[in-house]
Amino acid sequence: METTPLRTYGGVAGEDRQAGRRAQLIEAGLRLLGSPDGPQELTVRGVCREANLAARYFYENFADRDALAIAVYDHVITEIAATTLEAVRAAPADARAKTRAGLGNLVRRIAEDPRRGRLLFSPALSATVLAARRVESTRWFVHLLGLQASEFLRVDPGPRLELLSQVLVGGLAQALTSWLDGTLEVAEDGLVEQCTDIFVQVSALA
Repeated sequence: METTPLRTYGGVAGEDRQAGRRAQLIEAGLRLLGSPDGPQELTVRGVCREANLAARYFYENFADRDALAIAVYDHVITEIAATTLEAVRAAPADARAKTRAGLGNLVRRIAEDPRRGRLLFSPALSATVLAARRVESTRWFVHLLGLQASEFLRVDPGPRLELLSQVLVGGLAQALTSWLDGTLEVAEDGLVEQCTDIFVQVSALA
């Protein structure tokens, strides 16, 4: 079956209009899932109301609400992963500098938009369709940490490094969760510096 090309309207190509509507829906989904009052119910009607779009535009982009939730999560984690890798690569070739750059970017992105942190770490979302996505992203961060430790601390890959990486990433997630909900009272710079200290010291144990 052939698809009909999207027409240009008002000087804007059809593909660009569709991409814009998709971005509106993802932003609406992030507002609902990352609400400071806890994740709101994600329904097609609610998302369309939040995005000020008709339901037909929802189904133009997503099969159902689960597909939207996954798209929202992937959008956030892709942006954080890309900027974190960029920060790590741009930092001096030193274990502490690389670690601080990566952690600093992660904390800054969450501080700039706490909805991102709630989406990634809120326990209230742990039983949703996003659970599998969280496992995948955690594995990615564990892998990244292991690579950095191997390269800059000259640590041989193996079960011990894997275990330490798992502990560090899991502990960081819990610390960021507590920081976001206010139970961990520490300034942003202090959080980055203390986590950097812990990461470098623990990684050296491998």
